[in-house]
Amino acid sequence: MVVGTVQEEDCDGLCWQYIINEDKVRPEFVVSTEPTDGGIYRGQRGRMEIRVDVRGVSCHGSAPERGDNAIYKMADILQDIRALNENDADDGTEIKGLVKMLDEKYNKDWEEARFLGRGTVTVSQIFYTSPSRCAVADSCSISLDRRMTFGESWESCLDEIRALPSVKKYGDDVKVSMYNYDRPSYTGCVYEIECYFPTWAIPKDHKVTQSLESAYKGLYGEQRIGAPDTLSMRQSRPLTDKWTFSTNGVSIMGRNGIPCIGFGPGAEAQAHAPNEKTWKQDLVTCAAVYAALPAEYFK
Repeated sequence: MVVGTVQEEDCDGLCWQYIINEDKVRPEFVVSTEPTDGGIYRGQRGRMEIRVDVRGVSCHGSAPERGDNAIYKMADILQDIRALNENDADDGTEIKGLVKMLDEKYNKDWEEARFLGRGTVTVSQIFYTSPSRCAVADSCSISLDRRMTFGESWESCLDEIRALPSVKKYGDDVKVSMYNYDRPSYTGCVYEIECYFPTWAIPKDHKVTQSLESAYKGLYGEQRIGAPDTLSMRQSRPLTDKWTFSTNGVSIMGRNGIPCIGFGPGAEAQAHAPNEKTWKQDLVTCAAVYAALPAEYFK
């Protein structure tokens, strides 16, 4: 079965949630054709969209001490979020950085976490409300882009923000939550879902992984191939690797446990570029591997 879907850019995996839950299609395994730079990709970090809301009290800007500036409160929280992303995980570090999840001391899934890479968090948007430009802000909100590695969940990520010293300092004036996605598709269909896109990786010794590797190696050998201007970068990486960005695999395998692996034409770095291109040779290479895969899987 070949599947073409919509809204992946807006909400990764939403389309596959619909396919699995509403159309009742549940394949034995899936090959994602997102670009893989000539390699075989067996996983990716997850992601989620977090919102932090801070309340304040407005007053006239000529006497700011009469109010409670929400932007100043948020400034403290922003610094703690930055520390969470950038700090180390030494015993003496108050806000231990996300790098801690690569350490078996903090994460039982540290081996797969090292394969996928550490999680990250960054501020992507900021909003405020104020009666005017000459008044103290009475609210401030931010959006966080949180990338997750193995061993992290949406609950642990929200609790991590709630546990920051500045968030605890401002108590009930701070709310930490996860966004929901409810935009209609081009047909007008609204299929609401929380903005949580789980980390996933198919094991390196899984039958699907080994079958795709065998199909590829039987055709092209042990290294990645491609157009001459791609070879240097491609062959400096292992044949079997992982994506940097997010894909529909967050739903296929992350939410639903259907084995998923990646092999697709094009380069990750080209995705969303204004002059994005895909090499013709990649299309031929991938088509051949797709044709060879079923026979390898059913050996």
